[in-house]
Amino acid sequence: MCGTDLMTTVRIEQLRPPESLTGPEAADLLASVEVSRQVRIHTWGNDDLAYTAAEMLQTLSDPYEWYVILLARVDDVIVGRAGIALPLTENTELAHITLDVLPSAQNNGVGRELLAAAEQFVRGENRRNVMIETNHPAATLGRNGDESLGAANGMGYLPLSSREVSFARNAGYVLEQVEQFSACRVPLDPVLAAGLEAGVSALHGGDYALHQWVDQCPQRWAKCIVVLESAMAGDAADATAHGAGAAVNLDEEQWTVERLRETEALAQLRGRHTLVTAVEEQASGKLVGFSSISVLGHRDDVVFQDETVVLPEHRGKDLGMLIKLKNLELLAGRFPLARSVYTWNVAERSYMIEVNRKLGFTPAGVTGQWQKNIGGGV
Repeated sequence: MCGTDLMTTVRIEQLRPPESLTGPEAADLLASVEVSRQVRIHTWGNDDLAYTAAEMLQTLSDPYEWYVILLARVDDVIVGRAGIALPLTENTELAHITLDVLPSAQNNGVGRELLAAAEQFVRGENRRNVMIETNHPAATLGRNGDESLGAANGMGYLPLSSREVSFARNAGYVLEQVEQFSACRVPLDPVLAAGLEAGVSALHGGDYALHQWVDQCPQRWAKCIVVLESAMAGDAADATAHGAGAAVNLDEEQWTVERLRETEALAQLRGRHTLVTAVEEQASGKLVGFSSISVLGHRDDVVFQDETVVLPEHRGKDLGMLIKLKNLELLAGRFPLARSVYTWNVAERSYMIEVNRKLGFTPAGVTGQWQKNIGGGV
């Protein structure tokens, strides 16, 4: 596939996944990973959010998601890539497209050609709804006099002056949701951590007990975790389906103990580690909440705050604060090289954003989630 924009000829082709990262057949994958790394350095000032080549190679064999990479070449040099994620078990009408174009190659139609090719591929796979993301560092937000674009779902907004916003709107995408992206330096200050824990522990006395594990959930808690995962997936689906103007209805994820074990095995195969702190209601003997952190398999200095959920009937007791705090403590003990934890929260989750603020998370920017209906298959 080729396209011409003024004097720039863009050639789009699909990456053929190599069997390994050694040898000449891995050159295109390595080049595409470097493009993504350079884009993240340009956006966020570091490569903390960039996949390593090893991580990307493993992503290409994910059993729950078919991941396809399209490459954009100008003068036979890879200057952009589109990552296309196609869920295989739930939400099979949906596709996620991630666009990365080197800053030096922008404004030459590369992004437009990549997106058009990715949409064509998605349409051929009978996916009707496409999601893309735009990233906006904190320094680019809140400028005086900027007009803003509100999200159809939730309370977030993005500046209309943003180049990324213009690109998404011109391509026919609608801003569905905005997530706050925050970072926290670890380990936490011990005085801060002790003060927060003392305040939270006084609230619930002996009504609750904490349990922690790394990588694999103990069998006695597996069914409880499945219930909590399902409840969280249902909350996310309801929030999207009922949001004003929301166009994508997300299927609730079907969690089972078997799927939990498969997910754990896949993470370990990738070299990733998962740290979990869960809270048990002692009267019932059941877990009523948990928080998880992921440590990447190929660098343990950067980690990601994943899920945090507390059942509705147990909220208002600062259990969310307690389990996140104790999980960060577990992280410091098991992975002392960790220096930053990153997390994303939708604007309307004000409680969790406030918890993160108290823990020391500071806003780094926002991420816009955009959606487009491209109709049926060809």
